[in-house]
Amino acid sequence: MKKIVIAVLNLFIICTLSSCASNPYAKTNKIYKKEAEMYARQLRKLPPNNTSEDYPLSYGDYAVGTTNFNLRKPNYVVIHHTAQDSLEQTLRTFTLPRTQVSAHYVISKNGKVYHMLNDYYRAWHGGVGQWGSDTDLNSGSIGIELDNNGVEPFPDAQIYSLLAVLNQLKQKYNIPTANFIGHSDIAPSRKVDPSALFPWKKIAEEGFGLWYDEDAVKQLEMGSEFNKNTENPLIEQILIVAGIYKPVIVPVNFDPMEALKIIGYDISDPDAAIKAFELHFIQNDIDGELSDHELAVLYNLYKKYL
Repeated sequence: MKKIVIAVLNLFIICTLSSCASNPYAKTNKIYKKEAEMYARQLRKLPPNNTSEDYPLSYGDYAVGTTNFNLRKPNYVVIHHTAQDSLEQTLRTFTLPRTQVSAHYVISKNGKVYHMLNDYYRAWHGGVGQWGSDTDLNSGSIGIELDNNGVEPFPDAQIYSLLAVLNQLKQKYNIPTANFIGHSDIAPSRKVDPSALFPWKKIAEEGFGLWYDEDAVKQLEMGSEFNKNTENPLIEQILIVAGIYKPVIVPVNFDPMEALKIIGYDISDPDAAIKAFELHFIQNDIDGELSDHELAVLYNLYKKYL
């Protein structure tokens, strides 16, 4: 009987140790739960109805809580690459209080998804940035980090899982197609993630983010829309091919910086804004100067965002 008791105790100890070892983040998970409970207690309170040092206002005679409300929902998804050496390094970074950085989701190279923060909570992933008139993207966005050091391709398994997460988020929160963007889009002077190797075109084809119409861009480059200087279109095209006549790529009154602003870019640093646009939509020759092809792409996108 004594041997049986000892065996059971040993088995219990082994199971307990193995269960703790199976999740190296058990300790930080407890911190997560404690923080979540603190916020839950705050949310359960009725709005104040009496004057105090914290609320020096003239309130009504009694507290009145409305019956018509729900949780605020995210309206953007911001995609990042981790710029770290491993998934484990990233998970550790996001669970150390001193780092002050986090994300809602981390997706490993093999496609495993780590949902690190409830979607309704505000993650610290965007930092200082702007998209359109929104200067606090953290408060209205979901942050997704892809395990990638910034110079390597994104594996198919990782992109497949990313698409699954994006689809879930789009359906759950009704996020507009145009609001799936990159960290470099909202912080063009600071960030370059996800890198030029990120498949933005494929992501857009699945309904997450806008992309330009390649046929329309080719027509612009041939000058078919804005060249009205010759009466014979065939002669015009022959002159263009021969290099004698340069096509008009975009209307003469087209303002590239205004177009970037309408798309959403912060144009306070024009060079950085152009490079961010090139990183997302061109993905080569990221030099801060708009070529004819890039002007055609920008004009096509500008019309989509109007």
